[in-house]
Amino acid sequence: MEKICFIVAMRAEVKPFIEEYGMVEEPGFFAPLPCQLYKAEKNGCQLFVVLNGQQHGSDLVGCEAASVATNVAIQRLDPDIIVNSGTCGGFRSEGAEIAKVFIGNGAMFHDRRVPGDDEWSTQSIGNYSVWEGSAEMAASLGFSMGKVTTGSSLDMQPCDLEVIKANGGQLKDMEGAAIGFVASLYGKPVLYIKSVTDLCDGGAETIEEFRRNLHAASLALREADRRVIEYLSGL
Repeated sequence: MEKICFIVAMRAEVKPFIEEYGMVEEPGFFAPLPCQLYKAEKNGCQLFVVLNGQQHGSDLVGCEAASVATNVAIQRLDPDIIVNSGTCGGFRSEGAEIAKVFIGNGAMFHDRRVPGDDEWSTQSIGNYSVWEGSAEMAASLGFSMGKVTTGSSLDMQPCDLEVIKANGGQLKDMEGAAIGFVASLYGKPVLYIKSVTDLCDGGAETIEEFRRNLHAASLALREADRRVIEYLSGL
């Protein structure tokens, strides 16, 4: 692959990666949108990092910002693959540990409740496919796999958990399925790399556990991203 584009929500998640690769920002590339572009070359590949950007002094997280970033990244950069690299919640009962990295084997929404027939239900949940080489790559690199479930809130309501469990969800984030949705419209393959910051069934306060483990999870993410790039650049 010649052009690999990472879509990332928070600067803290990708800061170690940007520093390791000496990535250079191209200011105003997506203006007037807040999305930010960083670029580098590695093993003959063009590497792009597209951050959702900031508004009101804070990182833009969630489905809306991720959808905007993915849309403009595809239109302006035309990458060979979209990589959603970021942190997530995980379930200890599904093998999750703090700073453990997973490769996504699917993506869905867990909080879009649209009553009605099967057609509406299917559309609201999504169930977006991943890059066809994900399983082979995960096995080659020794990563576990898990299904990414996406919602617009950091916390998890009982009704969200019901949807997650009913659909085989294992990793909880706020961007993955939105990125999968936009990529599906363009026919672009998506690869998910997720590092666990908090345990959804661990009993701790989610926001405090997230803050406590964000740096460690981001360092694990950097190492995973490096290994994935080496793998993809050989294809």
